[in-house]
Parts: sequence; structure tokens; C-alpha cells
Amino acid sequence: MTVEDLPSSATEPGGSAVVRVLSYNIRSMRDDTAALARVIRACAPDLVLIQEAPRFFRWRKAAARLAQESGLVYVTGGATCAGPMILSSLRAHVERTEDLLMPHHPGLHQRGFATAVLRYGGARLAAVSTHLSLSPGERRQQAGLTLDRVAAMGEPYVVLGGDFNEPPERPGFGRIAAVLQDGFATKPWGGEVTNQRPPYQRIDAVFATPGIEVLGCGVPLGLPGISEADLHTATDHMPVLAALRVPAAAPAAEDA
Repeated sequence: MTVEDLPSSATEPGGSAVVRVLSYNIRSMRDDTAALARVIRACAPDLVLIQEAPRFFRWRKAAARLAQESGLVYVTGGATCAGPMILSSLRAHVERTEDLLMPHHPGLHQRGFATAVLRYGGARLAAVSTHLSLSPGERRQQAGLTLDRVAAMGEPYVVLGGDFNEPPERPGFGRIAAVLQDGFATKPWGGEVTNQRPPYQRIDAVFATPGIEVLGCGVPLGLPGISEADLHTATDHMPVLAALRVPAAAPAAEDA
């Protein structure tokens, strides 16, 4: 699959929807924010799962500025859950949101989840954005908490985006991939390496629950409108872009 082959957003007959999901560690917008916005816009996402959103002074203003410059709207997250954040296009109807913190271990960074349930036509998609620990032991524990959070969404179709701080062969990443579809492993597209510092590895990913069809997933190298310069100056991570086919939601049960 070439970069031009990644499917565009679509609402399909029968109520299913093709949703473009971008997962991106933006390093608290400490780099070239104009390049960051250009990369996000060129990916044409319906949903953006962010890690390391601004968390301190005037963080809401920074989040709103990024959303506006990227042609999106702020949904939830940021300082309220220690960095994960969700943005969306106007295509989505946001049904509910929740920001949560993981248990905090003294001496280590606080971690959390930004979560939302969104509807795209007849399809409902739950979303989770997270960023796991630099500590291997804590990271493995947080991988289990992440799976618990996905299950707690109470929805059949869930997408998880995050910076997992380890490659697929490590225990935490592997624990998640044993339950959810690893987008790049399922339908590779574009580039693989997401960490722009040595060792160069795939530590960022988009996962999806069974039942969602992964149409393509990877780093958008060569995508029209994205330059190598922008990718390298926007932040210290590469974005991960996925196209997912989400089935139509089951009809609501009628009251007895």
C-alpha cells in the first residue's frame, strides 16, 4: 500500500464509517508549532490522540490554538489527565468524555488517560489516548491498566493511541498487542520508526479492538503536504496515522 492508497474518511452504506485516526506525541508544543499544525492538517484526521499536550501555564489556551491551527476542535484531556489529549474534526458527534489518572508512584511522572466516545454517522467509536512510563516495571503494570480502561469504555469498538515507550517485542507493548490489533502489524503502511532519537524504534502505535478493520497504519512518510523538514521539526516523535473501518453501531434496544 502506497501513501496515496490510505483510504479517505467516508460514511458507508449500512452505517459503517472509515475514520482516520492520528496518534502523536507533541512534546508539549516546545518545538515548531507551525510545522506541527501543518503535519496534522496534511494527515486529514477525523480523530487525533495526543500525548504530551501542554500541562502547565495557560495550557488550555495552547490546546485551543493547536486545534484551531490544525482545523480541529478540542475534545478533552491535557493537564487534567497528565498529558494525553483528544482533538476531533467537526465530522464527529461527541457523546461523552472522561479524563482519568493512573496510580502515581513517587519519583515517577504522573500518567493518565484521555477518553471519549464519538459517533460518525451510524458508527460509534470509543477512543483512548495514553502515555506509558519510562520505568519498565511501572510500564508493564500500566499496560494492564490500559487494557482495563479499554474494556471499561463499555463499547465494542475502541481505538487506543499512545506513546508506549517501548518497542513491540517488550512485555508491556506485547501485553496490549495480545488483546488488541496492533495497527502497523495488522496492515502496515508508510514508515515504521516513530522515535527520532537513538535507539530508533517503533514506540508509538494505534491499536484497535477486534471487529474494527484496519485499512492501513504507519508513519505518514511521503504523504502529500508533509515535508521531511516538518516531520523532524514539529516534535521528537513521528506521528502514526491509521485508517479504520468501524462497523455500524447496534440499534438501541427498545423500552419494554
